[in-house]
Amino acid sequence: MRLVIARCTVDYSGRLDAHLPEAIRLVMVKADGCVAVHADGGAYKPLNWMNAPNRLVEEPSLDDSEQLWKVTNEKGEQLIIRMHEIVSDTACEMGQDPGLQKDGVEAHLQELVAANPETVEEGAVLVRREFPTDIGPVDLLCRDAEGKAIAVEIKRRGEIDGVEQLTRYLEFLNRDGTLRPVQGVFAAQEIKPQARVLAEDRGIRCLVLDYDELRGIESDELKLF
Repeated sequence: MRLVIARCTVDYSGRLDAHLPEAIRLVMVKADGCVAVHADGGAYKPLNWMNAPNRLVEEPSLDDSEQLWKVTNEKGEQLIIRMHEIVSDTACEMGQDPGLQKDGVEAHLQELVAANPETVEEGAVLVRREFPTDIGPVDLLCRDAEGKAIAVEIKRRGEIDGVEQLTRYLEFLNRDGTLRPVQGVFAAQEIKPQARVLAEDRGIRCLVLDYDELRGIESDELKLF
Protein backbone atom coordinates (compact mmCIF):
# COMPACT_ATOMS: atom_id res chain seq x y z
CA MET A 1 0.00 0.00 0.00
CA ARG A 2 1.33 3.43 -0.99
CA LEU A 3 -0.18 6.61 0.44
CA VAL A 4 0.65 9.99 -1.09
CA ILE A 5 -0.72 13.25 0.31
CA ALA A 6 -0.26 15.98 -2.28
CA ARG A 7 -1.61 19.19 -3.68
CA CYS A 8 -2.88 17.92 -7.00
CA THR A 9 -5.30 18.19 -9.88
CA VAL A 10 -6.98 15.12 -11.33
CA ASP A 11 -8.49 14.45 -14.76
CA TYR A 12 -10.33 11.30 -15.78
CA SER A 13 -11.40 10.32 -19.29
CA GLY A 14 -13.25 7.17 -20.26
CA ARG A 15 -16.96 6.47 -19.93
CA LEU A 16 -17.24 10.17 -19.05
CA ASP A 17 -14.87 13.07 -18.39
CA ALA A 18 -14.28 14.46 -14.90
CA HIS A 19 -11.99 17.12 -13.44
CA LEU A 20 -10.89 17.76 -9.85
CA PRO A 21 -9.38 21.25 -9.38
CA GLU A 22 -6.22 21.81 -7.36
CA ALA A 23 -6.45 20.82 -3.70
CA ILE A 24 -4.67 18.67 -1.11
CA ARG A 25 -5.81 15.06 -1.44
CA LEU A 26 -4.81 11.53 -0.53
CA VAL A 27 -3.79 9.27 -3.42
CA MET A 28 -3.89 5.58 -2.53
CA VAL A 29 -2.17 2.87 -4.60
CA LYS A 30 -3.08 -0.66 -3.52
CA ALA A 31 -1.01 -3.78 -4.06
CA ASP A 32 -3.36 -5.01 -6.79
CA GLY A 33 -2.80 -1.79 -8.76
CA CYS A 34 -6.02 0.01 -7.83
CA VAL A 35 -5.51 3.80 -7.65
CA ALA A 36 -7.95 5.94 -5.65
CA VAL A 37 -8.08 9.67 -4.93
CA HIS A 38 -9.64 10.74 -1.62
CA ALA A 39 -10.60 14.03 0.01
CA ASP A 40 -10.53 14.69 3.75
CA GLY A 41 -14.20 13.85 4.13
CA GLY A 42 -16.91 11.85 2.42
CA ALA A 43 -16.32 8.67 4.44
CA TYR A 44 -14.84 5.77 2.44
CA LYS A 45 -15.82 6.74 -1.10
CA PRO A 46 -13.01 8.09 -3.35
CA LEU A 47 -13.48 11.18 -5.52
CA ASN A 48 -12.10 9.24 -8.46
CA TRP A 49 -10.40 5.91 -8.99
CA MET A 50 -9.16 3.29 -11.44
CA ASN A 51 -9.62 -0.39 -10.64
CA ALA A 52 -6.98 -3.00 -11.41
CA PRO A 53 -5.70 -4.20 -13.79
CA ASN A 54 -4.10 -1.00 -15.02
CA ARG A 55 -0.72 0.61 -15.71
CA LEU A 56 0.70 3.43 -13.59
CA VAL A 57 3.51 5.56 -15.04
CA GLU A 58 5.16 8.31 -12.98
CA GLU A 59 7.17 11.01 -14.71
CA PRO A 60 8.31 14.60 -13.99
CA SER A 61 6.79 17.52 -15.86
CA LEU A 62 8.80 19.29 -18.54
CA ASP A 63 10.05 21.94 -16.08
CA ASP A 64 10.36 19.52 -13.08
CA SER A 65 7.87 21.64 -11.16
CA GLU A 66 5.48 18.76 -10.63
CA GLN A 67 5.09 15.00 -10.92
CA LEU A 68 2.73 13.52 -13.46
CA TRP A 69 0.96 10.20 -12.84
CA LYS A 70 -0.71 8.49 -15.78
CA VAL A 71 -2.99 5.54 -15.01
CA THR A 72 -4.35 3.66 -18.03
CA ASN A 73 -6.11 0.36 -18.74
CA GLU A 74 -7.09 -1.81 -21.69
CA LYS A 75 -10.58 -0.28 -21.76
CA GLY A 76 -9.12 3.04 -22.88
CA GLU A 77 -9.76 4.80 -19.57
CA GLN A 78 -7.16 7.28 -18.33
CA LEU A 79 -6.58 8.97 -14.98
CA ILE A 80 -4.09 11.86 -14.98
CA ILE A 81 -2.86 13.09 -11.57
CA ARG A 82 -0.66 16.19 -11.51
CA MET A 83 1.22 16.41 -8.20
CA HIS A 84 2.03 20.09 -7.70
CA GLU A 85 3.37 19.63 -4.17
CA ILE A 86 3.95 16.36 -2.30
CA VAL A 87 3.32 16.63 1.43
CA SER A 88 3.88 12.97 2.31
CA ASP A 89 4.77 9.77 0.45
CA THR A 90 4.80 6.51 2.39
CA ALA A 91 4.58 2.82 1.53
CA CYS A 92 3.84 -0.22 3.67
CA GLU A 93 3.70 -3.97 2.98
CA MET A 94 0.41 -5.06 4.52
CA GLY A 95 0.62 -8.78 3.73
CA GLN A 96 -2.24 -11.16 2.98
CA ASP A 97 -5.64 -10.06 4.26
CA PRO A 98 -7.77 -12.84 5.80
CA GLY A 99 -10.92 -11.34 4.28
CA LEU A 100 -14.16 -10.07 5.72
CA GLN A 101 -15.83 -12.27 8.31
CA LYS A 102 -19.43 -12.64 7.21
CA ASP A 103 -22.29 -12.29 9.64
CA GLY A 104 -24.53 -15.26 10.38
CA VAL A 105 -27.22 -14.48 7.81
CA GLU A 106 -24.76 -13.75 5.00
CA ALA A 107 -22.73 -16.88 5.70
CA HIS A 108 -25.91 -18.96 5.80
CA LEU A 109 -27.09 -17.44 2.51
CA GLN A 110 -23.84 -18.56 0.94
CA GLU A 111 -24.30 -22.09 2.30
CA LEU A 112 -27.89 -22.28 1.05
CA VAL A 113 -27.10 -21.03 -2.46
CA ALA A 114 -24.10 -23.38 -2.63
CA ALA A 115 -26.42 -26.27 -1.75
CA ASN A 116 -28.94 -25.11 -4.38
CA PRO A 117 -26.91 -23.70 -7.31
CA GLU A 118 -29.98 -23.73 -9.57
CA THR A 119 -31.03 -20.70 -7.54
CA VAL A 120 -28.39 -18.85 -9.57
CA GLU A 121 -29.42 -20.31 -12.92
CA GLU A 122 -31.31 -23.37 -14.10
CA GLY A 123 -28.86 -26.20 -14.73
CA ALA A 124 -26.02 -24.55 -12.80
CA VAL A 125 -23.66 -26.68 -10.71
CA LEU A 126 -21.29 -25.64 -7.93
CA VAL A 127 -17.56 -25.81 -8.62
CA ARG A 128 -16.31 -24.47 -5.30
CA ARG A 129 -17.15 -22.17 -2.41
CA GLU A 130 -14.64 -19.40 -1.59
CA PHE A 131 -12.89 -19.79 -4.94
CA PRO A 132 -9.47 -18.09 -4.59
CA THR A 133 -8.21 -15.13 -6.60
CA ASP A 134 -5.08 -13.02 -6.07
CA ILE A 135 -7.16 -10.41 -4.21
CA GLY A 136 -9.34 -12.72 -2.14
CA PRO A 137 -11.96 -15.44 -2.60
CA VAL A 138 -15.18 -15.02 -4.56
CA ASP A 139 -18.10 -16.57 -2.67
CA LEU A 140 -19.13 -19.19 -5.24
CA LEU A 141 -17.81 -20.39 -8.55
CA CYS A 142 -20.40 -22.29 -10.59
CA ARG A 143 -20.78 -23.64 -14.12
CA ASP A 144 -23.95 -23.20 -16.15
CA ALA A 145 -25.62 -25.93 -18.21
CA GLU A 146 -23.18 -25.23 -21.05
CA GLY A 147 -20.14 -25.39 -18.79
CA LYS A 148 -19.51 -21.62 -18.70
CA ALA A 149 -18.14 -20.16 -15.46
CA ILE A 150 -20.29 -18.03 -13.16
CA ALA A 151 -18.82 -16.03 -10.25
CA VAL A 152 -21.37 -15.30 -7.52
CA GLU A 153 -20.90 -12.71 -4.78
CA ILE A 154 -23.48 -12.94 -1.99
CA LYS A 155 -24.45 -10.14 0.39
CA ARG A 156 -27.19 -9.62 2.91
CA ARG A 157 -27.63 -6.10 1.54
CA GLY A 158 -26.35 -5.35 -1.96
CA GLU A 159 -24.57 -1.99 -2.19
CA ILE A 160 -22.07 -0.36 -4.56
CA ASP A 161 -19.09 -1.71 -2.60
CA GLY A 162 -20.25 -5.28 -3.29
CA VAL A 163 -20.49 -4.60 -7.02
CA GLU A 164 -16.98 -3.09 -7.01
CA GLN A 165 -15.71 -6.16 -5.13
CA LEU A 166 -17.24 -8.56 -7.66
CA THR A 167 -15.91 -6.44 -10.54
CA ARG A 168 -12.36 -6.84 -9.20
CA TYR A 169 -12.82 -10.61 -8.83
CA LEU A 170 -14.10 -10.87 -12.41
CA GLU A 171 -11.12 -8.96 -13.75
CA PHE A 172 -8.77 -11.50 -12.15
CA LEU A 173 -10.86 -14.58 -13.00
CA ASN A 174 -11.06 -13.57 -16.65
CA ARG A 175 -7.26 -13.70 -16.87
CA ASP A 176 -7.55 -17.49 -16.51
CA GLY A 177 -7.95 -19.10 -19.92
CA THR A 178 -9.64 -22.16 -18.37
CA LEU A 179 -12.41 -19.97 -16.94
CA ARG A 180 -13.06 -17.00 -19.20
CA PRO A 181 -15.48 -15.67 -20.11
CA VAL A 182 -16.75 -15.54 -16.52
CA GLN A 183 -20.27 -14.22 -15.92
CA GLY A 184 -20.88 -12.24 -12.71
CA VAL A 185 -23.95 -12.61 -10.50
CA PHE A 186 -24.50 -10.20 -7.60
CA ALA A 187 -26.91 -11.85 -5.14
CA ALA A 188 -28.46 -10.31 -2.03
CA GLN A 189 -31.66 -10.14 -0.02
CA GLU A 190 -31.93 -6.47 -0.98
CA ILE A 191 -30.10 -4.63 -3.75
CA LYS A 192 -29.85 -0.85 -3.61
CA PRO A 193 -30.91 1.01 -6.80
CA GLN A 194 -27.46 2.56 -7.28
CA ALA A 195 -25.82 -0.85 -6.94
CA ARG A 196 -28.22 -2.33 -9.50
CA VAL A 197 -27.45 0.43 -12.02
CA LEU A 198 -23.70 -0.04 -11.58
CA ALA A 199 -23.99 -3.83 -11.88
CA GLU A 200 -26.06 -3.63 -15.06
CA ASP A 201 -23.59 -1.13 -16.53
CA ARG A 202 -20.82 -3.67 -15.98
CA GLY A 203 -22.75 -6.62 -17.37
CA ILE A 204 -23.35 -8.20 -13.96
CA ARG A 205 -26.69 -9.89 -13.26
CA CYS A 206 -28.54 -9.09 -10.05
CA LEU A 207 -30.30 -11.81 -8.10
CA VAL A 208 -32.65 -11.06 -5.20
CA LEU A 209 -32.61 -13.89 -2.66
CA ASP A 210 -35.50 -14.90 -0.43
CA TYR A 211 -33.92 -16.20 2.77
CA ASP A 212 -37.08 -17.94 3.91
CA GLU A 213 -37.53 -19.68 0.57
CA LEU A 214 -33.96 -20.88 0.59
CA ARG A 215 -34.55 -22.32 4.03
CA GLY A 216 -37.48 -24.28 2.67
CA ILE A 217 -40.32 -21.91 3.65
CA GLU A 218 -42.87 -21.60 0.83
CA SER A 219 -42.67 -18.25 -0.95
CA ASP A 220 -43.06 -16.89 -4.47
CA GLU A 221 -40.97 -13.74 -4.06
CA LEU A 222 -37.63 -14.92 -5.52
CA LYS A 223 -36.89 -12.61 -8.43
CA LEU A 224 -34.16 -12.62 -11.06
CA PHE A 225 -33.38 -9.36 -12.87
